[in-house]
Amino acid sequence: MIASRNFLKAFNAGIVFGMLSDFFIRNAYAEEPEKRPNILWLDTEDLSPDLGCYGNTLVKTPNIDQLADEGVKFTNAFVTAPVCSASRSAVVTGMYQTSFGGHHHRSNRDNPLPDNIKHISHYLREAGYFTCNGQVMTDGHQGKLDYNFKMSFDEAFDGTDWSQRKSDQPFFAEVHFNEAHRVFHKDPDNPINPDDVEIPPYYPDHPITRLDWALYLETIQNLDKKIGKVLQRLEDEGLADNTVVFFWGDHGRAMLRGKQFLYDGGIHIPLIVRWPGHIQPGTVRDDLISMVDLAPTWLNIAGAEVPEYMEGQDFLGSDFTEREYIIAARDRCDETDDRIRCVQAKKYKYIRNFHPERPYTYFNAYKKQAYPVLTLMEIMQERGELKPEQARFTAPNRPEEELYDLKNDPHEINNLADDPEHQKILKDLSSKLDSWIKETGDHGEVPEDEDIMAYWDNEAETRFAKNMKSRGLEPDASPEEYLKWWEEELKRMKQ
Repeated sequence: MIASRNFLKAFNAGIVFGMLSDFFIRNAYAEEPEKRPNILWLDTEDLSPDLGCYGNTLVKTPNIDQLADEGVKFTNAFVTAPVCSASRSAVVTGMYQTSFGGHHHRSNRDNPLPDNIKHISHYLREAGYFTCNGQVMTDGHQGKLDYNFKMSFDEAFDGTDWSQRKSDQPFFAEVHFNEAHRVFHKDPDNPINPDDVEIPPYYPDHPITRLDWALYLETIQNLDKKIGKVLQRLEDEGLADNTVVFFWGDHGRAMLRGKQFLYDGGIHIPLIVRWPGHIQPGTVRDDLISMVDLAPTWLNIAGAEVPEYMEGQDFLGSDFTEREYIIAARDRCDETDDRIRCVQAKKYKYIRNFHPERPYTYFNAYKKQAYPVLTLMEIMQERGELKPEQARFTAPNRPEEELYDLKNDPHEINNLADDPEHQKILKDLSSKLDSWIKETGDHGEVPEDEDIMAYWDNEAETRFAKNMKSRGLEPDASPEEYLKWWEEELKRMKQ
């Protein structure tokens, strides 16, 4: 675990967010250019708030937990899309991915951004920042781009590591972590007993489910060790006191009803910010934050002007206006065509399915090859062994609208869309979505090029067949045969 920070002594840790004036930045944006803080983003893949500091007592994340103790932890942070490329496209532009055509996962990559929209690094460079992007801090390899628009590494970044900057030049550094993307990896230092895992009620309580979930949590523990190394490097180089650290997930966990869906498991993420001397340690904020807000926040920290086209706001600034709700969108993911939108307030979530004729488990090669519980639930559905709250996700179609009382139904199981007592709430949130679609010019309403759709259909079919054969299986292997392979594979992974 990284060493305790001296600045903690200046504050009382554990003070909950109260008066804005006690929390927000003190003259930070008025500092001289050479004194402007560095900005370090630590983003990790496929991570929900399944961390010790967010209440998971089974997983061991001491470095991330300490980061939260030293800064502010946001309990209601949400991405704008439940898949990496669309979510990241929104983060680096400060716009909803649906506003400029970045909404389909891994599409539109031959087209640059519209002339009036720039990558966040463009403005930071103009402000005098050194911009870098590295996968691992010391190996010199370029970090992940993965945008739904065309951009070369050199267009966005000056290098791969902040050590390459000029003396005393402030830096904006992106550091990406593959965890907790599948394939999961065990943590030999702190193995987790599958019997101790808490399984959400929408999953079957089965040994395969428990083993898969335990491996996910152990992968998070591996992530925590890597985070600790980067934070320790800041300490060793004397940079910690003048670096604003942002830790966040690019979307939710890679589980059914998680990644690629707009339920809590797909869009709710951890977000922690540490800024010594400016953010009160141990702060907790429960106001709604959208990841479209990151870019404006970074620009204000850097002393750069925020472009008027950006759709987010600085959530660390004194003029921050608390959101009434957030909006998220899911469109085509790989070869799976879909369109889903949601409006989430603190108490209720509204989901609109634009393709109710399709099942939730509409075929997706990635999920079929990565999610063992998907095959398990297919078999249990055929046998009539699923509980109602589980069987709903494997049904042949889905409702056009969904409404959930998040306070009384945090797992989003009881759909209230047809409940007479909730029609006023339903209509209100539905109207808000209609307005957002119109005001932002939601590109999801525009039919996608059929050639692009055909390309991804063919790519997925080829990839699926190749990967199945590498596992000693035919592409049309029976669910029972495939589940047997998963049982053996998960046991091997956990050994």
